[in-house]
Amino acid sequence: MNPFPRISLFLIAVSSLCVVALGGCSGKSDTPLYLESNRKAGEAEAPVKDVPGDILATQKAFSTISKKVTPAVVNISTVSRKKVIQPLFEANPFFEDFFGGPQTRRDKSLGSGFLISKDGYIVTNDHVVRDAESIQVKLSNDKVYEAKFVGGDHKSDIAVIKINAADLPTVVLGDSDKLEAGQWAIAIGNPFGLDRTMTVGVISATGRSNMGIETYENFIQTDASINPGNSGGPLLNVYGEVVGINTAIVAAGQGIGFAIPVNMAKPIFSQLIQKGSVSRGYMGVTIQPVTEELAQSFGLKQAKGALVNNVIKGGPAARAGLRQGDIITALNGSEIKDPAHLQRLVADAGVGKVAKITVFRDGRALELSITLANAETAPKRQRAEEGVQQGEGEADLLGLLVENAGDGDGVVVADVARDGIAAEAGIRRGDVIMSVNRKRTPNTAEYARVLGQAGRGSRLIILARRGDASIYFALRLK
Repeated sequence: MNPFPRISLFLIAVSSLCVVALGGCSGKSDTPLYLESNRKAGEAEAPVKDVPGDILATQKAFSTISKKVTPAVVNISTVSRKKVIQPLFEANPFFEDFFGGPQTRRDKSLGSGFLISKDGYIVTNDHVVRDAESIQVKLSNDKVYEAKFVGGDHKSDIAVIKINAADLPTVVLGDSDKLEAGQWAIAIGNPFGLDRTMTVGVISATGRSNMGIETYENFIQTDASINPGNSGGPLLNVYGEVVGINTAIVAAGQGIGFAIPVNMAKPIFSQLIQKGSVSRGYMGVTIQPVTEELAQSFGLKQAKGALVNNVIKGGPAARAGLRQGDIITALNGSEIKDPAHLQRLVADAGVGKVAKITVFRDGRALELSITLANAETAPKRQRAEEGVQQGEGEADLLGLLVENAGDGDGVVVADVARDGIAAEAGIRRGDVIMSVNRKRTPNTAEYARVLGQAGRGSRLIILARRGDASIYFALRLK
């Protein structure tokens, strides 16, 4: 019997069942594949019906800021040429004969900036455009322009570039002096090349300095996310005003970013636009922090201000009557917190301007007037550190062994006892002790005499010279 007819009948039956099954599947089901909100012409209600009004208002405010300010934020891309280090061959005098001179590579980098004028002036970070061979700027409408470098200031990390365009959108500058911790902070930029990225956080702190990032520091700290590519972009308040220039992050931590206050940046980029460089005020002193020990030794109630450890001969401070050992407590009515604060205020006060300074001297406050000079004209003092031979003998009450410097200007620390008072205070071998309790110590005999007058438990103020720097130390005899 031929089996094929049975197989044919079986296939026909299976096919018929499949058709029936598929026909059933093609019928419309009463269960929808997904739920769509009735806020979008759907039938389902939103999971949360009553959203607090303040949350909706905040959300709308952020959206409005993005729409208003983003058009004035630009994407900056640069190309620079850097030397390639060849550690195995660079020292070989025949290397350049074979390879035709120093080898270089082209580096590309990304950053952000913001338009401050309708004719194309853009503020950014100096490190974004420094040493760039070419600079391209892309606007929010995706138009790309070649930019020219106007000027940069590496001490504050601020630079200005310009594109040839007209009727451009611009930012509005706010007042960074009014910022307080806890206020909203919005950052807009191009992190990792992602155009027009907006992040939101708060002002974490203001007045951050001594970070080792720039020469002049007064950073705004924020937890609004700042990533590579955000550098040079604006930090905004809830009014959409620029209050800072995003500059740096702490790589080891999250939510720690720093921005240059716009009030500090304005005079800098204004000078860059006007003349391509920055001029800063100069007093003609070297200064150091006032520690608790130094404050008590000088009779100052609080450890604030900047202690003058040297006055440059012929400089503005010398002409104004400042002395070594003065503590500068205020400049033009602003209380001085520390040396970095004084440095910023003097730099911003202006060249040729007369500044009013308050100093603490011999237990009382004095008012002096000083005409600030240009920092670029400051004398470059150079003094080689004198070689010192280790002396022989017994250490004094401070744990020091000293010998004559040879120039009648102090005694050289030949050795320092590791567990001595001087070592704890930070005095090092090679330091030249110039005075003890403001009494000159031109030689070892005078040094011993002055030191012998101090009783146990008394405080000492020691002025020492280390290289080109003069430093005060506060010690207590045990």
